[in-house]
Amino acid sequence: MNTILYVGEHPKTYDVTDHNHEECELVYCTGGYGTFTFDGGDHISYGEGDLVVIPPRTPHANTSEEGFTNIHMRMASPAFHSKSPFLVHDDDGQFRFAFNEAKYYYQADITKRELVLEALGDLIASYMMVHLSNSGFSEPVEQIRVAIMHSYTQPDFALDAAIRKLPFHYDYLRKLFKKEVGVTPLEYMTSLRMKKAESMLSSVWSRDYSVAEVAEMCGYSDPLYFSRVFNKHYGRSPSAFAKEYRRRAMDRAAAERSEP
Repeated sequence: MNTILYVGEHPKTYDVTDHNHEECELVYCTGGYGTFTFDGGDHISYGEGDLVVIPPRTPHANTSEEGFTNIHMRMASPAFHSKSPFLVHDDDGQFRFAFNEAKYYYQADITKRELVLEALGDLIASYMMVHLSNSGFSEPVEQIRVAIMHSYTQPDFALDAAIRKLPFHYDYLRKLFKKEVGVTPLEYMTSLRMKKAESMLSSVWSRDYSVAEVAEMCGYSDPLYFSRVFNKHYGRSPSAFAKEYRRRAMDRAAAERSEP
């Protein structure tokens, strides 16, 4: 869903004590340098223009001799996958622009600001997926990832056939993919499809589409099977999920209107 839950900013800071979050945390360094330290002694050193991604429930501390400034964000259900913290070098400034915009709209008293934050969450997740698709995976794993990312919304995409086209044993590729990515190719594809479904069903225009239409746009030709998979992931049917989201949106809108 790539939902931005919080955006904050550190002025010049030297130490952030050990803590963790239930959601994924993204920390963009806007100045200075420092080091994140994680359980077990692992660490990531960063500088201005670097982005550190910290998975949910990962204890970490942040220290610096010179001091650092940053924009830090918590995001629920990001489309990118990682079991371990990692660093991204923002060479072209795309992440910095998106983080600055997210900070502005999160802090601004603007009606319907959540629409822009929703789009910025998707944008940041898309940037991250592009970055990850061009980072340290082995060639066959990268080929599978690219095939999935290009075709996961197509109902006629045959994942097994795409894997079997590669000049390696099928079981070997499946195990290699899980070792490098953390999930099997099918789990990876299903996760992408579910994130897209979640995003569509929680959008302001979700009522414009039937469950069958959402299913097809997420890569499922059988809406009943799509509903079973969605229910397994989110604990409710697609229609119930969309109805609950619309109710919460109406409650938020009513609360905003009642504010003096």
